[in-house]
Amino acid sequence: MSEFNEFDQQGSVPERDTGSIISHAFEMYKGIFLYAVVAMIIYLIGDFVIQSITGFNSWSGFSDFKDLDGDYSQYEYWRKPGFSLYYSFSSILGILLSPIYVGLIYIANKFNTKIPIEFSDLFIGYRQNFGNILLYSLITTIIFGIAAAMCGIPFFFVYPLFLLGYPVLLFENSNAMDAISKTFTIAKENYGTFLGAGLLGGLISISGLVLCCIGIIVTFPFIMIVMYSTYCAYLGKPRQIMFNK
Repeated sequence: MSEFNEFDQQGSVPERDTGSIISHAFEMYKGIFLYAVVAMIIYLIGDFVIQSITGFNSWSGFSDFKDLDGDYSQYEYWRKPGFSLYYSFSSILGILLSPIYVGLIYIANKFNTKIPIEFSDLFIGYRQNFGNILLYSLITTIIFGIAAAMCGIPFFFVYPLFLLGYPVLLFENSNAMDAISKTFTIAKENYGTFLGAGLLGGLISISGLVLCCIGIIVTFPFIMIVMYSTYCAYLGKPRQIMFNK
């Protein structure tokens, strides 16, 4: 059973602009870097199992780019055999691992408030508001999937509207629909900043792909910390969740 302590006086809060949010996220990310890598390793293990089951090599698609000589108009990655089955399982994996993404946000807050971090903190999402985290992840996965299917471009404009969802679920212990409503309302009223933070944070997260794809282990979790920094900017530094032992 969890409870919320009073606000800790320690910790930083970024200004409500894209540059400040990204800079704050960088500072947080440097402090929890190893936990982010562990989270990605867990994901990659699950992804490897899915690829073994479906027979679809998701990483081969990225290596194919170098053979196209800059002409990507005829590249149809989604037409490869096993694509649909693989991404169906991959979506389920992402939903089941969403509590770990929430755990990174929790660890970022502990780092920000200078509270000692424990390895088990990475899995707090499986103890705190677990059902709503899964439901929220399911709903947003469907929304993002529809947006991505529409030539991909709408995804980049829809994603920032849900930037606060996971922090709201964790720190406010809200249900999935309330989290969706709250993040949508705040993002809509401050869309320019949310769009900038979402796009820049996303680009940094996928930048590891240029390092033979291996670098994605290092960079991909960064977007979760951008979510935390955006929450701090617009809703204040959250109260630290404490568990009775």
